[in-house]
Amino acid sequence: MQVYLPIAELSLNVVLLLMMGFAIGFLSGMFGVGGGFILTPMLIFLGVPPAVAVGTGASQVVAASVSGAVGHWRRNNIDLQMGFILTAGGFVGALLGVQLLAYMIAHGQLEPFVAISYVVMLGVVGTLMLIESLRVLRAAPTSKVASSMRRGGQHTWLDGLPFKVRFRHSRIYASLIPFLAIGAIVGLLTAIMGVGGGFLLVPAMIYLLRIPTRIVIGTSTVQILCVTAFTTVLQAATNFTVDVLLSVPLMAGSVIGAQFGVGFSERFKAEQLRALLALIVLAVAVRMAFGLVIKPSDLYSIEVPN
Repeated sequence: MQVYLPIAELSLNVVLLLMMGFAIGFLSGMFGVGGGFILTPMLIFLGVPPAVAVGTGASQVVAASVSGAVGHWRRNNIDLQMGFILTAGGFVGALLGVQLLAYMIAHGQLEPFVAISYVVMLGVVGTLMLIESLRVLRAAPTSKVASSMRRGGQHTWLDGLPFKVRFRHSRIYASLIPFLAIGAIVGLLTAIMGVGGGFLLVPAMIYLLRIPTRIVIGTSTVQILCVTAFTTVLQAATNFTVDVLLSVPLMAGSVIGAQFGVGFSERFKAEQLRALLALIVLAVAVRMAFGLVIKPSDLYSIEVPN
């Protein structure tokens, strides 16, 4: 069954969109990521204009994050205090990102900008995550690894920052500054790449801030939900790039998929989850990089009349 998408200006199969939404929702619930880092490239591969893929991808992440957040809330995996602070930073980043996206659209540089952003960000983050996950998995038995994420007496330069608050649910005492900064970066990526930003938020909170993995995955869904909803409104009002007919089947599939993903995540150890997410991130980065260098199938030229 084909449906015409007025903003994207093409027709796509509804069943295919539902299946894509389910897969993205599953990943959202399993890893605590929005899934936009996979959805946006997939939409571009299907022929959706990059601007519409970015704007609509953010709207779909909202649905996946709602469903995922409900599942993690029931399992007590969410630190609301931390989520609100991350969201505050995310709103600032989203405002800047939407303006940057509008500038790129106006100057006709959006498609290469989005592709290069994906390759660089996903390649770096995925590589670092995979190296760290493999190192931890080989270093010690699982019971020791789980307890080594945060040892007493371990300190970094982040511990010396001011404006510290106590996060009782996560049982940590840390500065507000890194949370606001990470939130702002994730908000910026949400606007310019159509992603939830979980592929960056999750490893940053685990490795830099040393938050327990289960809390990170649950709390990230709250930040992703709020920031992507805010970004979707901005994209629709500023750049007019949100296609409702495209986002509805994606949302419907993602709501169902996220619930399956939350339950499936509990079958894996924290280190295994990080390694799996790293492999998925790297696969998307490789595919985007390949698209930048292969010869286009529809070559054309423009001749200026004399």
